[in-house]
Amino acid sequence: MKYSQLFPKTLKQAPSGAESINHQLLVRGGFIDQLFAGSWTLLPLGLKVVTKINQIIREELNSSGAQEMQMPLLHPREIWDQTGRWSNKDVQQIMYQFKDIHGREFGLSFTHEEIVMNLLGKFVKSYKDLPLKLYQFSTKFRNELRAKSGILRGREFLMKDLYSAHVSEEDMYIYYEDVKKVYLKIFQRMGLDTKIVEASGGVFTDKNSHEFQVLTEVGEDTIYYCTQCDFAENKEIYQDREGSKCPRCSNKIEEANSIEVGNIFPLGTKYSKDMKVFYTDENGKEQLIWFASYGIGPTRVLGTLVEIYHDERGIIWPESVAPYQVYLVGLDLEGERVKGEAERVYKLLQAEGVEVLFDDRVGVSAGEKFADADLIGIPYRVVISKKTHSTSSGQAKDKLEVKKRDEKNTHFVSFKGLISLLKDS
Repeated sequence: MKYSQLFPKTLKQAPSGAESINHQLLVRGGFIDQLFAGSWTLLPLGLKVVTKINQIIREELNSSGAQEMQMPLLHPREIWDQTGRWSNKDVQQIMYQFKDIHGREFGLSFTHEEIVMNLLGKFVKSYKDLPLKLYQFSTKFRNELRAKSGILRGREFLMKDLYSAHVSEEDMYIYYEDVKKVYLKIFQRMGLDTKIVEASGGVFTDKNSHEFQVLTEVGEDTIYYCTQCDFAENKEIYQDREGSKCPRCSNKIEEANSIEVGNIFPLGTKYSKDMKVFYTDENGKEQLIWFASYGIGPTRVLGTLVEIYHDERGIIWPESVAPYQVYLVGLDLEGERVKGEAERVYKLLQAEGVEVLFDDRVGVSAGEKFADADLIGIPYRVVISKKTHSTSSGQAKDKLEVKKRDEKNTHFVSFKGLISLLKDS
């Protein structure tokens, strides 16, 4: 991609009312745009990052035996009435519910447990059909009382939701524990260090659930965790005080702010019982399906990454999710020799399979181009200029000026050296 063709360009100032870092930098960098409070457009750069986040999730879930599908976002009331959740006051506070022109009642999805259980009732007949793990990437709608913190808390957002169905509680918890490990690996690949935190089940289940929390001072959640073992609980269920002893190992408990990037729920047989969905066991007897659900918010992850990885100049993307690997800066492009060399390197990088954003703007200062490179946060900045292209005698150089986004110093490497550097990173 050439920067002259990229939509849109960067902004020098953050939008009015943008308090959170992710709101400021993602809008200024041209990654997202706000339609209204809690509703965001993923612009081309933002979509590239989210696509990479999704691909990491997809690869790890597929390795666990899960299958991807896509479900409707518009849900008829009668399916939600089967579990009683349509009339639940807590659900009604967050679910958009309305009537169509025929007077039929519908809701916009904030989750899909009822829809998945409806599917299971149609297609699962025998114990031989289980276990089953199904997931999707889809839009969710949630009537937030106060949409804030940039893209971290929205009324409309992207969610990866996974659902698993099992013949027994034991089998459900085996996969539940497997997903914990899968989630830790997913977040590790994105550069996020997460803690598994026990929490309430909310409107999903009367059982305790588990959240995946990233420690940060700007987080809206409060968790209590042990400094030695893996004990951690959300403020909603934690009974003791900060500084008290861990119930598992007797070491100190600390309080911290955090951002929730994922959650998992052991739902048990509530949904299959309410919706009368059974499987036939080996003895021909009907049994209730054991059920669990697992969520990750890719757009929430997008915002969390920016809150964690930034400096005073802009975003610093982890390489696994960066929109491009290289920000190629062309300077002195008024000269045909330098312009030609910049175009040549751009095409060579593409031929090597390198994702490159080429700042090909003419008449823009080096300072402005470098500032945009820092703001957008692509891992490697590579400069082509008179300085890199020729010596004082006019002879061509085979050197490129390279700087990592999270480092201060630049260095010169050959094209082959750059490719080696990129492949080793």
